[in-house]
Amino acid sequence: MARSDAPLARWRQTMLSVIATIAFWVIAALLVGSALAVVLRRNIVHAALFLVLVFGATSGIFILLNAEFIAIVQILIYAGAITILILFAIMLTRHSMSRQSNPANKQLWPAAIVCVLLGASIIFAMFTPGSQLHPEADSTFISTSINNVLRIGQLLYSPSGYSYVLPFEIASLVLLVAIVGAIAIGRED
Repeated sequence: MARSDAPLARWRQTMLSVIATIAFWVIAALLVGSALAVVLRRNIVHAALFLVLVFGATSGIFILLNAEFIAIVQILIYAGAITILILFAIMLTRHSMSRQSNPANKQLWPAAIVCVLLGASIIFAMFTPGSQLHPEADSTFISTSINNVLRIGQLLYSPSGYSYVLPFEIASLVLLVAIVGAIAIGRED
């Protein structure tokens, strides 16, 4: 890189950082608003649709953190499969017919107090000197040059060296057993 291109590259890096910061706050506000709508909406179908928005916003946060694999998994599994399963369960049980199909929870105020305390502890951790969340902390631990999807694929299915194929298959088997167990428990006699 020529010496005259250094200010342009620095300006470009600064602009990307500003855009990423703005995108983070917009997505975070959307995420919090959607999560509140999931809890507070009276119609359970609307709450389930806001849940899709929560999962999509969460994947946006993961993309901003350079965790593309987790973002893709978030969209495929949570926004796709889990939400469709919830919507089918709602439709099949006819809970969607009534206007107030999502009754108010009796634990609303204790849950709100716990949420406020959790948020206060996160804010306290952000502004505590020496914390990893402190803005002056070293932010170079996230390298943008590593394609984590490619790296995870190499770790999972690499024919040479140690790979995680066996633990991956064991986790799949455990999940399958959990699904069969849930069906057996939930089956009406």
